Amino acid sequence: MAFLKEALRQNKLTIGSWITLGHTSIAEIMAKAGFDWLTIDMEHSAIDLRDAQNLIKVIELSGCTPLVRVGENNPYLIKRVMDAGAHGVIVPMVNSREEAIKAVEAVKYPPHGKRGVGLARAQGYGLGFEQYKNWLVNESIVIVQIEHIKAVENLEEILKVEGVDSFIVGPYDLSGSLGIPGQFEDQRVKEALEKVTATAKKLNKTAGFHVVPPDADALKQKINEGYRFLGFSLDTLFLGTNCKKLLESLNNLRIR
Repeated sequence: MAFLKEALRQNKLTIGSWITLGHTSIAEIMAKAGFDWLTIDMEHSAIDLRDAQNLIKVIELSGCTPLVRVGENNPYLIKRVMDAGAHGVIVPMVNSREEAIKAVEAVKYPPHGKRGVGLARAQGYGLGFEQYKNWLVNESIVIVQIEHIKAVENLEEILKVEGVDSFIVGPYDLSGSLGIPGQFEDQRVKEALEKVTATAKKLNKTAGFHVVPPDADALKQKINEGYRFLGFSLDTLFLGTNCKKLLESLNNLRIR
């Protein structure tokens, strides 16, 4: 399933979302809703490796690309989710060229990286190692998260690292690194994002952004700003926001 890799190469628009609840039915529903990719969040959730592997299976079988956002830029964590069958990883808090190299090396086997070789689900439990080895070189995906002002300052060097396919801005942490968490209209945040899109355009790299609210207009705005790898909200917000909205529309009918 090379669709996402090729889309990133060609700067084509893809829309995905975030999974923070470890139930396979949620992953199946979201995958069949039409998302291009889904990211299993192992940084800000209770999802463990067993959950993640089951979610990866369901997402993949539903014709969607499964990614995993690991909890940190840790070769051990990255190796395990890739062995579980993830098509790629989103690595948080990549703030320098050296940290980007570390992320790529954790995904790739030698000579392209430093990942240890195991025979788990991704390798067909030992029966598909040769195929997986070739797939890893050509189709595995490394996305770095740009969520600190240091990363913005070093973005050009980060994106020049061979093996980095794209990046995705984490707006809450980026604003937090400026001391103004959640204040997205502050001029400092706007200037940082302007620098991000200008650098991506200069290097002909696909720019990504996580639009956290389930707001289609906010998503369209980011498309207009040039972002093409777009995370659209997350499972809990889709569920909670829609429940709240529908119940509020019925408030005048309810007996208290």
